[in-house]
Amino acid sequence: MSSSVDQIKEKLDIADIVASYIKLEKAGGNFKGKCPFHNEKTPSFFISPDRGTYYCFGCGAKGDIFTFVQEFEGLDFRGALKNLALRAGVELGHENVAERSEKDRLYSVLAQATFFFQKKLSENADAKNYLLGRGLTEESIKEWSIGYAPNAWQELHDFLLGKGFTKPELERVGLIKKSDKRPGEYYDVFRGRIVFPIFDVAGKVIAFSGRILVDDGKSPKYLNTSETILFNKSQTLYGLHKAKVDIRRKDYCVLVEGQMDLVMVHQAGFGNTIASSGTAFTAEHLGKLGRLSNRIVLAFDADGAGFTAANKSAQLALSLGMEVKIALLPKGTDPAELIKNDPDKWKSALQNTMHIIDFYMQSLLAQNSDAVKKDPRKLGKEIQSKVLPYVNQLPSSIERAHFVSKIAERAGIKEEAVWEDLKKTPAFTQNVHSTNVAGGVVNEALRTRQADPSFRKNSIEKKILGIKMWQESVSSPHIKSTELLQKLKDIVGEESVSKLLAELESTQSELIFEIESYYDNSDTLTAEIDELFMNLQEERLKEEFTRVMTELGIAEKSKDAEKVKELLEVCQELSKKITALPKKQ
Repeated sequence: MSSSVDQIKEKLDIADIVASYIKLEKAGGNFKGKCPFHNEKTPSFFISPDRGTYYCFGCGAKGDIFTFVQEFEGLDFRGALKNLALRAGVELGHENVAERSEKDRLYSVLAQATFFFQKKLSENADAKNYLLGRGLTEESIKEWSIGYAPNAWQELHDFLLGKGFTKPELERVGLIKKSDKRPGEYYDVFRGRIVFPIFDVAGKVIAFSGRILVDDGKSPKYLNTSETILFNKSQTLYGLHKAKVDIRRKDYCVLVEGQMDLVMVHQAGFGNTIASSGTAFTAEHLGKLGRLSNRIVLAFDADGAGFTAANKSAQLALSLGMEVKIALLPKGTDPAELIKNDPDKWKSALQNTMHIIDFYMQSLLAQNSDAVKKDPRKLGKEIQSKVLPYVNQLPSSIERAHFVSKIAERAGIKEEAVWEDLKKTPAFTQNVHSTNVAGGVVNEALRTRQADPSFRKNSIEKKILGIKMWQESVSSPHIKSTELLQKLKDIVGEESVSKLLAELESTQSELIFEIESYYDNSDTLTAEIDELFMNLQEERLKEEFTRVMTELGIAEKSKDAEKVKELLEVCQELSKKITALPKKQ
């Protein structure tokens, strides 16, 4: 095993591997890009080809090509080894079918079942014409391995037994069930259905979803594989294996409800789209998406069920700190129908998305009569019950202030009144304290810590001081460390800088090594330092905003009206300063 690992490392360049997932740019002898393991606007993820490692200054993620593929793809070490061995052309050795692990055998069962369903689709004109009639192309049908389950009791059962698999194996992956009427006999679960294979993040088939072809009035329209050793519907996103690169590249993800919608949307050129797999979107689903992008667009069916699903997904996503927008589809349509009948309208819907809170506010104003709009008290109650719970779901106090200001302006209500109602409005209850993400766990305390302006500000200060130490250690420095130090003191104060320098003294050599490895002593360094100071200024304002918001809460509890008014004005001023900061590219 170790020799295979060494061979793979010798043959593969870590920069090439990482660049196949995220966009990189040269940084001296190294490369840098936006970290794929946390959401950021300024690149702080560095790759060193010489050492074969990566390191993120923002979240501390580090490792080699194996840990990168494990984390990004959601694989265990064995899975990453197979993935990279294939790329490197390294032979890991043949395994006898009888000696494969249980999971490998089950994956093989599902792969053979997929082949069977595809073959049966090619033999059934009605099933094929149904898919073509819905707007799918031959290429899409093949790309997504869509098939057909014949309306026979044991055809798949017999086919798989003939391939050397056992009945218990077929039962374990949800392809057959024991007959209640005939003891000892089994029947195929999927019969007379269009079959969509469900893939894991590495592209392996782990389950199936079947849509009835001819409605008999008794069978469910949709039928999904029950949970198995390979398939957990609460953690599986349909299409993620194909969408993950596009989601990172475009920095947002489109969420749709079903497999047909998903395939049609991809066919239309929107490869950053995923769907759930037989369940509502969960914290685990959104946690996985959060590793790719913090921005989602809900494109659910424009009907009652679609809006209900959108509500639940929006509540959960907002509580996880995600930016949630909605694509407004024509009433009574779904993405698949819209793309088939009027693809330009679909493109327009995605180009004109609206933040979910703006959408609920707009809907409330449109639905209420003029009489309600003219009655501030009644309108205020409507806003408090239908809009403010979503505002309270936002973990960022700055975002809450932003939407309070917008709501007050649109409703013609004083901002102070909206704040007062917001304090009385509970957020939706969500169990998101521990979210499974790509085979690991994101701890809520860590999420909160990384979202804390004080934490981020401290990280930037350390990076600036690390550059100062590095420049003092080289014979031909590119910048004057004294000027760098003075600029930092002007922003955060001499006492804070002195305290941090004392803290860093014991790890100075390690910090210099990291900075020297990832920064280029060239003209780009000046621009990078300027950006660090801009980021620092932003985090200081956010930190101050958070502090004032805490004081505001105390003042409200003590019913100090004068203090509340004063602090609200400070909040508004800080919010304006943050908004006026230069936008990061």
